[in-house]
Amino acid sequence: MIPLVKVRMPPREQLMPALERVLYGGMIAEGEEVYAFEREFAEQFGLPNVLAMSSGTGALHVAFLVCGVSPGDEVITTAMTAEPTNTTILQIGARPVFADVEPDTGNLAPAAVERAITPATKAICVVHYAGYPADMTALRAIADRHGIALIEDCAHALGARIAGVPVGTIGDAAIFSFQAIKHMTSVDGGMLALRDPARLDLARRLRWFGLRKGVPRTEVDITTPGFKYNMNNVTAVVGRHQLPTIGEAIARHIENGRFYDRAFAQTPGAMPAHVAADSEPSYWLYTLLCDDAAAVEAALVEAGITASKLHRPNHLHSVLAPYAGSMPGLDHFYGRLLHVPCGWWVSDADRQRIVDIVTEAAR
Repeated sequence: MIPLVKVRMPPREQLMPALERVLYGGMIAEGEEVYAFEREFAEQFGLPNVLAMSSGTGALHVAFLVCGVSPGDEVITTAMTAEPTNTTILQIGARPVFADVEPDTGNLAPAAVERAITPATKAICVVHYAGYPADMTALRAIADRHGIALIEDCAHALGARIAGVPVGTIGDAAIFSFQAIKHMTSVDGGMLALRDPARLDLARRLRWFGLRKGVPRTEVDITTPGFKYNMNNVTAVVGRHQLPTIGEAIARHIENGRFYDRAFAQTPGAMPAHVAADSEPSYWLYTLLCDDAAAVEAALVEAGITASKLHRPNHLHSVLAPYAGSMPGLDHFYGRLLHVPCGWWVSDADRQRIVDIVTEAAR
C-alpha cells in the first residue's frame, strides 16, 4: 500500500547517538535540549516567541488561555478539523461556535465568521486545513475590527506561507503539532508561538503547573494553576534532529501537491482544492474534490493506494452536536472530499499512477 500518512524519522546514525547521550546524561526532563529546539525551530520557520509543549493540543489549550478565553466565552471555530481543536474549547468551559467553511477549501469562510460574532465572542480559531492557508487577511481584519483574538491552528500547515509570510505569525497565538504523522514529529509534542512577548511568562507558568522554572520550589508562589504540558529533552532531541532535513521533506510535499494541482485542473469529475494566488500550501494532505468521492476512493484502495476523508466533521460527534448550525459549505466540501497520498514518500511514478487512476475513476 502507498500510505496516506507516514512517520518520518531522522537518519538512525545521527539520531541514536544523540538520544543515547540524553537518555544517559542525567537530564531527561525539560532542559537545554528543549530550549535549543525552541530557538532552532523559531529561526527555521520565522516564528516569534515560541515555547515547546508536550503536544499540539496542550499548546492550543495554553493559547486559548493566554488570549483570555474563559468559561462562558464563545470561540468561533471550524468543524472541519481534528477533534482536539474543539474539545479543548469545551475543556476550558467555553462554547465553540461553528462557522461555515469555503466549499472549495474546507477553511473558515470569513463572511460566516463575521455573521457568528456576538458580544460573547472572545476568539476566532482558524485551522489551515490539510496545509492550505486560510484567508488570514480577511480574518485578521475581522478580529481587529471586533477586538477579539485570532488563534492559528497550524497543526497541518508547517512550512506554509501567505503572501510570503509564514503561517503562525499572523494570529495573536499559533500552534504547531509534532504528533507522529505530521510533516515532522518529535514522537509527540507541539509548539506555541505568541505574537506578544508579554504573554510568554504566563504561558511558561501554564506549561508547568503554574510554577516558574529556575526558582527554588520553596520560594515560588503559584498564582494561576497550570498543567503538565512541558516538552522533555528526549522528544526535543528527536525534534532537533528533524530540522536539518525537514525542509527537503516539506518541499517534496509541495512538489507533489503542485503536480496534482496541474494534473487535476483538467480532470472531469474531480478538481483540486482552491489555492489563492498569494497562498503557498505545504500540502500535508492533498485535497481532491470529486463528484463521486466514494467511487474514486474505492478505485484507489483496490490499486493499493490509501485514500480517505481522514477527518470527521466535529459537529457529528454527540459532544459537539449541540453547537452545530446550518453549514452548507461544509456539507458540500465534505461530500466531495477525498485525500490522496502526497507526502515525501510518494515517488514520481506513484503520483502519476494516482493521477491515472483518479482520472479513470472520476469519469
